Amino acid sequence: MVREGVSGLNLIWPWQDRNGRFSWLKAAIFAAMFLPAIWMVYQVETRQFGPFPLAGMTYWSGVWATYILLAALAVTPAMTIFRWRRLMVVRRMIGVTALVYTIAHMIIYFALRLWDFGYIANEMVTRLTLIIATISTLGLIPLGVTSVDAAVRRMGAEGWARLHNTVYVLTFLALVHYLLSPGVYSSQYLMSGMFLWLMVWRWLNRRGQGTDARALVALAMASSLFTALFEAFWEWVYQDFEPGWVLGNNFSLEFGVSPAWDILALGLLIALGALLRHTPRLSAESKIG
Repeated sequence: MVREGVSGLNLIWPWQDRNGRFSWLKAAIFAAMFLPAIWMVYQVETRQFGPFPLAGMTYWSGVWATYILLAALAVTPAMTIFRWRRLMVVRRMIGVTALVYTIAHMIIYFALRLWDFGYIANEMVTRLTLIIATISTLGLIPLGVTSVDAAVRRMGAEGWARLHNTVYVLTFLALVHYLLSPGVYSSQYLMSGMFLWLMVWRWLNRRGQGTDARALVALAMASSLFTALFEAFWEWVYQDFEPGWVLGNNFSLEFGVSPAWDILALGLLIALGALLRHTPRLSAESKIG
C-alpha cells in the first residue's frame, strides 16, 4: 500500500498503520495469512497429499480461499458485536489474501491439467462448476485491484462501495463451486451455515438488532437448523443419500461433530459476546474486574 506525503509516495508495509508505525494487529493478521500456504507445503513435504500432491493442493487452496473470503465478510460483524473497531485496518488485507489464494488455486489447477489450455478452456465453458468458478475469480480481481485508497478517491465512496458489495454474490458463487465438487465434505456445509449467518446478520444489523443477544441466539439456532437441513437436502440431491439418515447423523458422533452443531456453538458464543459487550452493567463490571 502507498500513501501520499510531502515528498511524494511513501510505502506502507503490511505491518504498519497509516502513519507508518508498527501495528501488532496488522503484523499478526499478515503472518496468519501465510499459515494455510505453510500448512499445504508441509502436507506436500510429508506426503500427506498422496502420490499426486497437485490434487490435494488444488482442493485445499480452494477451501482456504473460500474460508478467507468468509473471514473478510466476518470483519464487520466482529467490529460491531465485539466493538473491535481496529479490525477495520485489516479488512482489505484479508480480502486481498483471499484473491491471492484464489489465483493460486487456479494456477495449481492449471498445473494439475498439465497446462493443457485447450482442455482447460473447454472445461471452463462446459462444466457448470468451472463456469461458476471462473465468474467468481474474474469478479474478485477488480475488487483486489481497487483495494487501495487511491481507487476510493477516483471512484468515489458510493461507486467503490457498489463495486465491493459484489463480494457477497462472488462468495456465494465460490460456495456453489465448492458444493458442486465431487465427494462429501463437512466443510461444505459449515461454510454454507457461516455464509447464511453472515448474510442474515447484515439484515438484522440494518434493523438495529446486530448486537441484540436475543436476536443473535435466534440467528444461531436458525443457522444451525438450516445447516442440518441443507446438508440432508444437498446430499440427497447431489449424492443420492437418504435424507433421514443424514439428519440422524447430526445426533451421532460416528462421523464426528456435525457442521450444524459447530454453527450453533459458534453462534451462541457470538451471542454471549454481544451480551457481555453491550449490556451496560456487565460491561462496567468486566472493566472493573
